[in-house]
Amino acid sequence: MTTDDFYATDPSARASWRLAILMGRNARTYKFALGNALLHHASQGHTEIPLRDLAAPYAMAILERGAPQAPGSEAELGATDFLTIAAEESAESRRLGRPTGRLLDAAERSMPGMVMDKFHNHNRVPVPHRFYDIVGRGRARTVRLSSALGQVARSYELEGLRAELDARWSIVESSFASGIGRSLIEEGVCVDRSTLHITDPHRRRSVTGVAEAVAGFQHGRCHICDESLDGDRPAVDHVFPHALMRRYASVGGWHGPDLDSLWNLAVAHMKCNGEKSDRMPTPEELTRLARRNEAIMRSPMPLHTTLRLTLKNAIPGRRISDWRTFLREVGKVCA
Repeated sequence: MTTDDFYATDPSARASWRLAILMGRNARTYKFALGNALLHHASQGHTEIPLRDLAAPYAMAILERGAPQAPGSEAELGATDFLTIAAEESAESRRLGRPTGRLLDAAERSMPGMVMDKFHNHNRVPVPHRFYDIVGRGRARTVRLSSALGQVARSYELEGLRAELDARWSIVESSFASGIGRSLIEEGVCVDRSTLHITDPHRRRSVTGVAEAVAGFQHGRCHICDESLDGDRPAVDHVFPHALMRRYASVGGWHGPDLDSLWNLAVAHMKCNGEKSDRMPTPEELTRLARRNEAIMRSPMPLHTTLRLTLKNAIPGRRISDWRTFLREVGKVCA
């Protein structure tokens, strides 16, 4: 699935937002802090705000996460670099519950070049919708929030979009964290079946929920009925039912891939998931799963790594390069 294919499935401002948040490359986590601040202001109906007002929730989001940045990205930080000042002003800003004047100055000064000029780019190409423009100079700079951002922020999917952003932020942070990041980058993620949370493969520490991590790659739609999740609390469906592994274990063993892995888990309405129970997936559901997995593989590591390794290793003696073929092979194992 190409970027154009992902957008064509749902040609909307929400899809452009997801391209920027879920599929862009990440050397630092500034993009997520900016996205959080944009949703904060746009959801309140703001259409034009001073850059300094946007900088406040942006800076506090960075501090509250206490996030690591990509290895090497902090190697040559100067005394006036935003991250240097954020570290120095963190304790006082937390005490105040707002950024200090010095931190706010640093955020306001650095945001345009550090993150705002790059936010709309995906693989060096602008996403189809713009969410803001900066006008003016110096302290008089203003951020004009677009109607497209208003559509995103006032959408029935707002809480889901916030959850997707938070989940992606957590995944990227974990891939940067010392002692965890290398295993995520090289080995991908695991799924804790008891909690349906994504974990790192060595420490088994929770990173984020499966539903929050994958819903955006499904355009916030139920995998089973293909209708919007509409703010409902979703279920996580085993597309090929988990019961297959138990069933085949009693008659010679299960010879297919792990059905508890990310590739086979999709978000669905609670009602749809309950009605589906342990039935096999329909052709339409398999098509949607293939597209969803292709979309995840367009995102940066570690989710990309997880699915790439599944394609490479899950079918003994076969190295499969595409999801449609892979799912057909799984279907044969179940026959």
